Formats: sequence, C-alpha cells, structure tokens
Amino acid sequence: MSLDNPMITAVQRYLLDLQDRICAAFEACDGQARFREDSWDRAQGGGGRTRVIHDGAVFEKGGVNFSLVHGDALPAAASARRPELAGRNFQALGVSIVMHPVNPYVPTSHANVRFFSAEKPGEPPVWWFGGGFDLTPYYPFDEDCRDWHAAALDLCRPFGDEVYPAHKKWCDEYFHLKHRNETRGIGGLFFDDLNEWGFDKTFGYMRAVGDGYLAAYRPIVERRRQVGYGLREVDFQRYRRGRYVEFNLVYDRGTLFGLQSGGRTESILMSLPAVAHWHYDWQPEAGSPEAALADYLVPRNWLD
Repeated sequence: MSLDNPMITAVQRYLLDLQDRICAAFEACDGQARFREDSWDRAQGGGGRTRVIHDGAVFEKGGVNFSLVHGDALPAAASARRPELAGRNFQALGVSIVMHPVNPYVPTSHANVRFFSAEKPGEPPVWWFGGGFDLTPYYPFDEDCRDWHAAALDLCRPFGDEVYPAHKKWCDEYFHLKHRNETRGIGGLFFDDLNEWGFDKTFGYMRAVGDGYLAAYRPIVERRRQVGYGLREVDFQRYRRGRYVEFNLVYDRGTLFGLQSGGRTESILMSLPAVAHWHYDWQPEAGSPEAALADYLVPRNWLD
C-alpha cells in the first residue's frame, strides 16, 4: 500500500481536516491563545504537522498533532507486538490530541485516531485502524462522566451493539497504571488492530471517533471552566498530572512507537503537561474532595 494509494490519501485528507477543525474549535473556546504550528521531516521517511497551544485562558497547554511516517523496517515497539510483520515496510499516519486545561475542575482529555499498513513484496498488505478517546478528571462530576460515556455509546451504535462495551473495556484495561493499580481517568473508548469490518466501515468508525471526541469534550469544558478554584486545587491537579506523565512514559504505545521510529521528540512529548508535581508518599485527607477521586479510578458502568 504505497503512499499514493487511494485509501491512504483518503485517510490523510480526513486527518488533516480533523486537525484543522479541532484547532479552530479550541482556539474559539480559549479566546486568548492560538496554536503554534511546526512542520517537521523524519530522516527515515515522512514527517508531520505539530500544533501546540499554551498559556491560554482555558488551556494551559495542549497539542493537536498530525504525522505520516514510513520506513523499510518496523520500530521495536511494533515488531515486538506483531512479530509476523518483520521484514515489511510500513506507513503510519494519525492525529493525536492532548489538552491540559488551566482550571482543575476541567478534565484533561486525550484522543487519537490512526491508520497503519505494512507491505512485503509478493504478499497482500496488512492494515488496521486504531484510536479512541479518554477523560482524566481531577475533581470529577457524575454528570460529566455520564455525558462523556453517553457520547461514546451514541457514536458506537451504528457499528454494532457490541462495540461500545468492548472498546470501553479495552480503554479501561489499556489506560491502567499497573504500578499504581488505578486507571488514568474514567476511560472512554480504545481500539487497535481493527480491520475485520473491511476498509470502508472501519474508516467510518475511525471518523466517528475523531469527530465524536470534540462533541463529547467541549460541552464539559464550557460547563466547568468558570468554577472557582484556589491553590489547593491547583496543587492537587499538578500532583495528579504526575500520573499522566508516568503512564505516557512507561506504557503508552504511541509514545514508544514515535520515539523508536525516529519521530520528532518535541512533537511526541507534547502530551506531557507544562507543570507536574510528585510529593513523596502523599495521601489525601480522608473524606476530602481530593480523596473522592479514588472512587472514580476504578472501571465501572457509567451509564447505569
């Protein structure tokens, strides 16, 4: 599947448009800061378009990145997981989004949609879609959790009744910090290696997830952005951001793939917050709002 293949062209066109639409929406929401754009090339093939916003009225730091990389050999992160793909060249393209708000009552959010193909002369190409979105609140609200998962359920429905529960469970399991025995947040959707539906349906699902992320997240931002807060809430937000850093640097497949494939380090690590704290053996006060977060870091059915 060469880079001029119609399937890759269609995916690339959608992803670039998605990046444009999401950046425009977040700039309008913030009202103060704008995204800075950097284009970069990868020595081994491909490149990307990084857009980062910082020091805004609503978003302390955020990134909406597009990348398209290709090469003659898979990075170790991919070949170790799929050894049958050894000896194939590859093409990988996607959009990755992470938004870290200023107000601790506004959750951090993440989304990613991507397409991957690997080829070998004389054999049919291997391809799949992946992606999803998840929400990481610091001071969670049941209403936000229900709305987030209701949006996920609605976008999954046209693709089968089994899709939401399966990809919700996958998200809970993937965004799990094993060394902390807690989830990163309240989950959402996660899928990978998806190709059994055929290209058109799977591409349609990937688009539904990409479009659904903004529709799910922006109402929560608007609902919580004016909630008052003080230094206590900011300190807790920064402490919990440390968990976000731990997951991305220890477990996240996209981070590992990007670094091992020779991608632009600054673009790959745009997902990290501007400020994070680690307090040695810190425990929240029993019965406090900070202690309440632990009850949300366990998988559950949010729609009951």
